[in-house]
Amino acid sequence: MDFLEILKAVFLGIVEGITEWLPISSTGHMILVDEFIKLNVSQEFMDMFLVVIQLGAILAVVCLYFHKLNPFSPRKSAKQKRDTFSLWGKVLIATIPAGIIGVLFDDQLHDLFYNYITVAITLIIYGVAFILIENRNRNRRPLIRNFQQMTWQAALVIGIFQILALIPGTSRSGATIVGAMLIGTSRYVAAEFTFFLAIPVMFGASFIKLLKFGFSYTGMEIGILLTGMVVAFLVSVLAIKFLMGYIKKHDFKAFGWYRIVLGVIVIAYFLLAK
Repeated sequence: MDFLEILKAVFLGIVEGITEWLPISSTGHMILVDEFIKLNVSQEFMDMFLVVIQLGAILAVVCLYFHKLNPFSPRKSAKQKRDTFSLWGKVLIATIPAGIIGVLFDDQLHDLFYNYITVAITLIIYGVAFILIENRNRNRRPLIRNFQQMTWQAALVIGIFQILALIPGTSRSGATIVGAMLIGTSRYVAAEFTFFLAIPVMFGASFIKLLKFGFSYTGMEIGILLTGMVVAFLVSVLAIKFLMGYIKKHDFKAFGWYRIVLGVIVIAYFLLAK
């Protein structure tokens, strides 16, 4: 097994674990990192790897929020169990729009938008969106401060915003958080909902990619995939804890400015590289 390739997988796992949960676009960062750190694998494996590595990140959410997401917990009252089932219903409703579009147009979206120009533009656009929305909401009290106050219609609207995340550079968490905040959801609830929404979305996307790639792997490919997933899981635990602690005291403007600066740097780099 090539040690250098495993080191590359470790680095990609770190990038995935950090960027999956912060609203700065994990896919966008992974595409950009791939420009400089290329795994010695086929393009078909790399396309699958960039999606399936997210399973490690998702397991972090499952572990951290297992009690909150478990409707059968003996420690919950009957009402709490009903509320948990209701939460899962809202998550599934919100999954439908992007799920349909993703299944129907996955290959077309990949061919059209998986490039540095798209990533740079969407990084900047949603960076500006975060800043504008935070300015608009500065003195407004959120209408939705817990999941009981979130209606099924609100969940569906957030799910529609998730369609935007099919374009790389947008950020799945960024798109859903922007949508949630636009309809009056608090930062904390918006962030948690996007975590939960990722569970069916990423499991579904990973399953599709695995089916397309097939189940025949070399030893090196298995090592790379498992390494990336394990590292993504460990780093995701830290990233989620950081984000939830951060937004208790701060808004999302810093992430907006980060996106804008990174988008400008990406455009400048590739223009100069040419």
